[in-house]
Amino acid sequence: MINLKYKDFIDSGVHFGHMTKKWNPNMAPFILMKKNGIHIIDIKKTFLSLNEVFLVIKFIIRSGRKIMFVATKKQIKESVEKEAIRLSMPYVTERWLGGMLTNFSTIRKSLKKMSSVDKIMKEPSYQNLAKREKLMLNREKHKLEKLLGGINNLTRLPGALFIVDINKEHIAVKEARKMGIITFAIVDTNVNPNYVDYPIPGNDDSFKSVSLIIKSIGSAIEEGLIDRQKDKSKYNKETLN
Repeated sequence: MINLKYKDFIDSGVHFGHMTKKWNPNMAPFILMKKNGIHIIDIKKTFLSLNEVFLVIKFIIRSGRKIMFVATKKQIKESVEKEAIRLSMPYVTERWLGGMLTNFSTIRKSLKKMSSVDKIMKEPSYQNLAKREKLMLNREKHKLEKLLGGINNLTRLPGALFIVDINKEHIAVKEARKMGIITFAIVDTNVNPNYVDYPIPGNDDSFKSVSLIIKSIGSAIEEGLIDRQKDKSKYNKETLN
């Protein structure tokens, strides 16, 4: 379960939604009230949603699957990327490439190409290349790493996606739904929560708000990894005996 108090949500501004004129009626069950022309999110619903998500994510990680983080908003992508790297989870914080899930075989070819370019640049023969050839390889490497660096270790489709702002990341949401991949997402008052499997009502624009929720997601992943390691150790002992 998440180790957070209601005060943590208030202090992080999780409850602040968008202006009332921008709301999506499907978010009504998660809205507590209107204040100064802004919708206020019901933090109790956020708390309950996070607790449910916590347990599901633990189960997914324990089963050996990965959670892909998707967040390209400038103000929050750095914190999302940092947490994903810490947990060794795949992430997309630059631009979602169409077909990243629905055409994963092509994405894997691009990942192999990125690995090949990196290998060439580490070989002694690289130093003998012409300046122009070196420049082209550097540009290719930079381009591929920027777009695919966060998923370079992904060998199969992720078990689930954690998304910040499903309006902005609508292509990722559609691809996940098409492929039957579970989706978790922070849903602000201007989105349709019915597009994802596990909506987490909250402010998806605030750095503090997103960071707080990501911290909870990270804790769930950590506990799942610990449980998976315990399962492996138990299996190995039983096998030896």
